[in-house]
Amino acid sequence: MNLSVRCPSAWRTKRVLARAVACGLLLALPACRIPALRLAEAGPDLPASFQRTTDTGNPVPVAAAVGGFGLAAGLDSDAGDAVSSACLGPSEFYEDANLTQLIGQALATNRELKNLEQEVQIASNEVLARRGAYLPFMDVGADTGFEKSGRFTRNGAVERMLEIRPGKEFPDPLPNTRLGLNFNWQLDIWHQLRNAQAAAVQRYFVASERRNSFVTKLVAEVAEHYYRLLALDQRIKTLDETITIQENSRQIAIAKRDVGRGTGLAVQRFQAEVRKNESEKLIVRQEIVETENRINFLLNRFPQPVARRAEDFFALNLRKLDVGLPAQLLQNRPDIRQAERELAAAGLDVMVARAEFYPKLSLNAGIGFEAFNPKYIFYPESFASTLAGNLVAPLVNLKAIQAEYMSANARQLQSIYNYQRVIVNAFTEVVNRMSMVKNYSRSIEIKREQLDALESSVDAATQLFQNARVEYIEVLFAQRDLLEARTVLIETKKQQLSAVVNAYQALGGGLPVAAPRVVGPPVVVGQPVVLPLVATPVGPSPGGVRP
Repeated sequence: MNLSVRCPSAWRTKRVLARAVACGLLLALPACRIPALRLAEAGPDLPASFQRTTDTGNPVPVAAAVGGFGLAAGLDSDAGDAVSSACLGPSEFYEDANLTQLIGQALATNRELKNLEQEVQIASNEVLARRGAYLPFMDVGADTGFEKSGRFTRNGAVERMLEIRPGKEFPDPLPNTRLGLNFNWQLDIWHQLRNAQAAAVQRYFVASERRNSFVTKLVAEVAEHYYRLLALDQRIKTLDETITIQENSRQIAIAKRDVGRGTGLAVQRFQAEVRKNESEKLIVRQEIVETENRINFLLNRFPQPVARRAEDFFALNLRKLDVGLPAQLLQNRPDIRQAERELAAAGLDVMVARAEFYPKLSLNAGIGFEAFNPKYIFYPESFASTLAGNLVAPLVNLKAIQAEYMSANARQLQSIYNYQRVIVNAFTEVVNRMSMVKNYSRSIEIKREQLDALESSVDAATQLFQNARVEYIEVLFAQRDLLEARTVLIETKKQQLSAVVNAYQALGGGLPVAAPRVVGPPVVVGQPVVLPLVATPVGPSPGGVRP
């Protein structure tokens, strides 16, 4: 008796153990065939300050303070100063009501920016879709139909042997009506679906930072063309002044010719110079039209005049430009934040691909009412329910899963190298732009001294020519040199302003409101990166150990 009682119990125990062993093998076998991931090469260390080295090997701070003609303040060279001009909005940095109005209209109406905003919305919708993927799916519905089983089948034979009620056989064909709720739930035991949602969140931030990056470029382009307009206005003013000087010289030449102290050659040469500069004015006006229309295009409006300041171009002063610390580029530059988010998403994609090697558990359930006749559908006897579970694991054909896993690994490598490249490029841009601001500022100071000397030489040559002590050719050459020096000075000033605008953008400035900073993956530039550790999964990984 005891033996007979123990045997079934022992048999059941063995069956439970056998099932446990089988499930363990089912879980372990796929994991044994996961290929090893490749590692990324270490990138260069981020310098502690914006400095470069001269040919002699002496470090020279690029962000040295510079004065200069037309530049009220220069660059902040204090490496310990954590303040960056990128923290300032365009209205605070440029301090020009006309330019601020143009920038505001561009941010409100630019069509390329509108397209990028829709990309952000699409990415946001993708997050919602991914969020629903790991929640149970439930639907309600009703269906009806007929079924006719063959007489020599199991169902057909059973129906002929049974009666619905005494004396009442099953209808042939057999109708069926069902009304109820259906549930389908894939259990996210390996956090595959949650990691996919986290990757979608990161790509939402990628789209947002891509938009922010375009905003900084748009602000810089509007400002750059605005200052180009001011430079062209100064060109017109300079040409008018030069034409006035040359016209006065022509009148002197005419007077000398009339009294027999000169020839008509001087009159013709001065007349030719006047006509040349009048023609040059038309070319400059055409450049003004094209520049205005470029701004109008950025503002999504049809050609029209662009309002701008009427102050002296050379007296234009910009706000002090502070470079801050190189590490702040990681927070202020939208393109770096975008690359960082892409890196985080790629790390999560590796985890999603890794989960494909493990079994998937899903539950299917349904409750409702089912009857062969609709009039019995709400009878208590018509209540029906189902519950089933599926555990599926890949065992044979793993090549496709392995290929996708290694492709995710390769895409993450691309993201790491792109992240390193973007950081190096951002640092280089800042150094180049700061150097441009410094060198153009010094060049303006020297050219201003040259211009003062040429203006004095033109006055002296004009007086000597009027007193018949020099030939007209001396006056002509002096006037040409003065016009050329003024033109070069205008161009240099424009390049200086452009360098300041681009330096402001390179530091990450240009966003009207500071974008929220969300902490990204723990990536240390210059350190070797093990790819599976780039992004932190939402929950525990297979086996309770992070992959």
